[in-house]
Amino acid sequence: MTKTFKNILLPVGIFIIVLSLWEISTIAFDIPIYLLPAPSVIFSKLISEFSSVLPHLWITTLESFLGFIFGAFFGWLIAVAFNFSSSIEKAFYPYAIGLKSIPIVALAPLLIVWLGNGLAPKIIIAAIISFFPVVVNVTKGFKNVDAEALDLFKSLSATKYQIFKELQIFNSLPYLFSALKISATLAVIGAIVGEFSGSDKGLGFYILISSHRLETVDMFIGIILASLLGLLFFYAVGIIEKLFTPWSNKNIN
Repeated sequence: MTKTFKNILLPVGIFIIVLSLWEISTIAFDIPIYLLPAPSVIFSKLISEFSSVLPHLWITTLESFLGFIFGAFFGWLIAVAFNFSSSIEKAFYPYAIGLKSIPIVALAPLLIVWLGNGLAPKIIIAAIISFFPVVVNVTKGFKNVDAEALDLFKSLSATKYQIFKELQIFNSLPYLFSALKISATLAVIGAIVGEFSGSDKGLGFYILISSHRLETVDMFIGIILASLLGLLFFYAVGIIEKLFTPWSNKNIN
């Protein structure tokens, strides 16, 4: 009961309290709707106009999901390459850090110019912002194996591939899923930033157009849906993590 309270009831309770204070404040201080709409107004419009927002939500979901998959896959491949070759790691790791250091808002317009307003640039942006946590965490997971287990494998004349297959992969799984949880939410951010830079659909486009029209309620609807999408990806990864790492009692941060 205590665990259920902490994991479900406590967050829900805080959510209700925040919404209640928000609703009361807008009424008590007579705040104009264009400055801060009440939660009841936002959710009422979300429900009544959900069918018109759904296509935007679907596009952002697709861009985020594909970007997350590609980013995670290539991030894992790069980590594997780093694991098998220290020369590759020394040669390319600085470039991975450099790519991560580029502001995504500066890179997005370039990709839009090169690739147009379609799905491709948004997927690439989501992938770029997603892959770095996977590279760093998985590389760490490959290296942080138990010293005694590693000595045992070496004493049995195990090859580097056998050590990787039987020891390092399993050791890296908690690190991988920890990174995937971060990457899943970052992918949503990347897709929306790409939509800000150039698009005619998606939650980013919906928020941007709403801001130009000073439709604050619609802006909040876009923000809420983006947050819910990030939460959905995060907890989906958590469910998959429990299936693949049943022996792990807690996540690696």
